[in-house]
Amino acid sequence: MNNGFVEIDSRDALEQFLANAGGAGAILFKHSNMCGISTRAYAEIAKLKQPVGLITVQKARAVSDEIEKRWNIAHETPQVLIIRDGKLIWDASHFRIKAEAVESALGEVSGKQ
Repeated sequence: MNNGFVEIDSRDALEQFLANAGGAGAILFKHSNMCGISTRAYAEIAKLKQPVGLITVQKARAVSDEIEKRWNIAHETPQVLIIRDGKLIWDASHFRIKAEAVESALGEVSGKQ
């Protein structure tokens, strides 16, 4: 783990990360290593204390495609998703990605039992 990030580079790694979240919300961060906005978003997400599944789209395009297909969400980078019990609960992209917003959304998700 690096700064709370867990590299997800395969569908199996995605499944494992989601399973490890138990019933809590799992945070996924789709990142492009060629985009300045994504670099800023990476710095925001690095502030989180929870584990964050990091999908670098240049290295894990199949995982990015799986996320798009599974949760019927348009591909964007940067993009943050919160998944709980197999469902997409919250997402944000580009300049909407703020550590405080993710923590707030995660708190709301965790409060819904």
